[in-house]
Amino acid sequence: MKQKDLTFVSEGVRVRGILRLPDDPGAGSLPALVQGPGWLGLKDSKLYVRYHEAFTSAGYAVFIFDYRGFGDSEGDRGILLPSMQLEDLVNAVTYVGTLTEIDADRIGVFGTGGTGGGNAIMLAAADRRVKCAVAQVPVADGEDWLHRMRREYEWYEFLARLDVDRVTRVTGGEGEMVHPREEIMVPTPERRATKVKSDVDDRIPSSVPLRCAEAIMAYKPIDVVDRISPRALLVVGVEADATTPTDHSVALYEAAGNPKKLIMQRHTTHYAAYDRYWNEVTPQMVAWLDSNMGRGDLVVRTKLDNTERHQSVVVSAPD
Repeated sequence: MKQKDLTFVSEGVRVRGILRLPDDPGAGSLPALVQGPGWLGLKDSKLYVRYHEAFTSAGYAVFIFDYRGFGDSEGDRGILLPSMQLEDLVNAVTYVGTLTEIDADRIGVFGTGGTGGGNAIMLAAADRRVKCAVAQVPVADGEDWLHRMRREYEWYEFLARLDVDRVTRVTGGEGEMVHPREEIMVPTPERRATKVKSDVDDRIPSSVPLRCAEAIMAYKPIDVVDRISPRALLVVGVEADATTPTDHSVALYEAAGNPKKLIMQRHTTHYAAYDRYWNEVTPQMVAWLDSNMGRGDLVVRTKLDNTERHQSVVVSAPD
């Protein structure tokens, strides 16, 4: 896998990303995947590399970038708003389509980890240029996500704190700044112990406006997932996930139209699954992309019992 650093402009702000390519891309343009990092993630996290190696080995390009205000991108530091992230993703799709290496008609999205997986769904629902979506351990409902991290009395205390902050802001005061991993997201014991993001942890903001929590509570991929069909969606969940609830993955799968597929990783945990199952899961991701991103010369659509299926067929060149 080879890579190069690239920069594009999103809503007037310079955003920096990495384009990863097959070692031997061959002739012709490549299908591509766009990825925005997961919750507070950064583009150069080692966590994503093994997935990108699998995709590029299968002939795909991958473009991952830092959202505005994070990592190497410019913009106001630590403004964590899903609506801004979606704008960045849509602009990234446009930018990737201008690259000479890329086939603009074969762009998909990959996202993993909480809002990373949820943003893959949000992008595919919002942008019909996205031919296929792969969402791993996605958030379906931001309010439910934050609620279930807390005991009930803690949740009501949190809502009261948001109310006070809102009044402060509208009466001319400064809103409260909080630690995003301690005061918006409440980390599980596994998150405190895991080292999967240790390579980028020291570059992740330690202070964001509390108002960002309101934006996350309004974040609901479950409300738009049905807009992806008839384009394809693969959802990958973790059974008994204590970080992103398992039923979020199931709900997104059930609410989506066809074609769709659900993979559930068992006997593991949210972060351990990245090490335990990636060898088994990535080939299924690639097969799903191959079947649904229009890589073939023919697209065969069949319907049986009100279920429509799409299959891409490669026509071999004549001898």
